[in-house]
Amino acid sequence: MMKSLWNSFKIAFAMFSKIPMPQADWSEENMRYMLCFFPFVGAAVGAVMLAVEWICRYLGMSNGFITVALMLVPVFVTGGIHVDGLLDTSDALSSWRDREKRLEILKDSHAGAFAVITACVYFLAMYGGMSQIVEQDNREMLYILAAGCMVSRCLSGIGVITLPKANANGTVAEFSRKAQDTRVRNILVVYLILLAVFMAWIQPVWGIAAFVTALLVFWFYIHKAMKYFGGTTGDLSGYFLCLCEVWIVLVVAVVTVVYKV
Repeated sequence: MMKSLWNSFKIAFAMFSKIPMPQADWSEENMRYMLCFFPFVGAAVGAVMLAVEWICRYLGMSNGFITVALMLVPVFVTGGIHVDGLLDTSDALSSWRDREKRLEILKDSHAGAFAVITACVYFLAMYGGMSQIVEQDNREMLYILAAGCMVSRCLSGIGVITLPKANANGTVAEFSRKAQDTRVRNILVVYLILLAVFMAWIQPVWGIAAFVTALLVFWFYIHKAMKYFGGTTGDLSGYFLCLCEVWIVLVVAVVTVVYKV
């Protein structure tokens, strides 16, 4: 059992990050609990963000440099896998075609005009929110953002487990078939509860605002996925994760200005 869990851990990091991992057999047994370790990729992203911010402060880097560095951490740690989903989904949604055509667009490796526009808006919004947070130089905000990277992945995993699959032959459908659905979902829910408590403990108003934001974005994602695609896919999961994290950054930036401690 422990060997299988260790392999699930390695598969999760091999799939969703660029962190080097020992080779693991992607068998059904080893993939049963892979999604349970998906939030730990978020923990790694958060830990690297905290480390980068501390190093930059120690070296006396400017706030602008620190902001850009923190923005790029998730991209470098994950290899941009979720941003790819955001851009593909934006192209599909902006096409205003029927469901089958939208699903075809998701599979297209070419980036359309709306993907480029979305990338610009996404990174500008992330820069604006992150720069406001960096300027306040408060580690509690970064702890909440780090926890938010885990929350987004917990919700993404729950979506993979519970939502219908828009593409029966896609990666998400494959992961769901091999996962222990009920057990994995329950574990992710427990993670969410612990993270909500942790975020509220760091700073009640900021933490609760960030957590509620994640839940609202998840509700929005479910609505979009079901209405326009008939379920979820790997790209849609990435779309949600990026939206969730940028909205957490923006809400934390605003709330910490309005409600100072």
